[in-house]
Amino acid sequence: MSVEARLLTTVEEFAAAVRLQQQIWGFSDVELLPVRLFVVASKIGGQSFGAYDQGRMVAFTIAIPGLKKTPCGPKPYLHSHMLGVCPEYRDRGVGRLLKYAQRERAIADGFDLMEWTFDPLELKNAYFNLERLGAVVRRYVLNQYGTTTSPLHGGMPTDRCVAEWYLLRDCRVQAPVEDRIDVPADIEEIRRRDVPRARAIQKGVSDRFVECFGRGLTVIGFEGPGTYLLGRPADDV
Repeated sequence: MSVEARLLTTVEEFAAAVRLQQQIWGFSDVELLPVRLFVVASKIGGQSFGAYDQGRMVAFTIAIPGLKKTPCGPKPYLHSHMLGVCPEYRDRGVGRLLKYAQRERAIADGFDLMEWTFDPLELKNAYFNLERLGAVVRRYVLNQYGTTTSPLHGGMPTDRCVAEWYLLRDCRVQAPVEDRIDVPADIEEIRRRDVPRARAIQKGVSDRFVECFGRGLTVIGFEGPGTYLLGRPADDV
């Protein structure tokens, strides 16, 4: 693959990421992350990367530092807020390229944890996050971003899983599966053709996540085509 990841540092590069953001999601102007947010992120310990193919930006990501409450006090971590890939470059390893560029930079900057949110109905993303990267999920947020103008969200609530990616260890090791949450394999087609049915499925999936997390379970894996595996990791994360 000829695509390479580069750290974004200039206003011109940030502006290119904003344009790409609009192309991928189709947000209205008011919902776009502006250039100034990319600038601020670069100044306060965050990071932005672009993926380039022969000089053309085909994907980008932006992350900002945060503080996570733990029993031992606040813990610094990196919140990866957005990652977008041009449609023609999807399923070609570009997202993974950017995630590992983020990971390398995050470790160099002293972080050992990265978090982000993802739509549990996006099954390819779920597989990538849980199986390819080794993230776990212990939190679920209902309608995280409100209803957006993006056609990709289809006017549905933005319910989200919170992925936790421990950069220096795998906290899923030897955790037996205690429960499962199933999503129909054809959920993308259902979202396009029957939004009320898709919303009903989303509600059922959300209820299951909330119930399982209320019992102290953690998403520790993903089994195709659409099954989340839950257990109790041996490593106390």
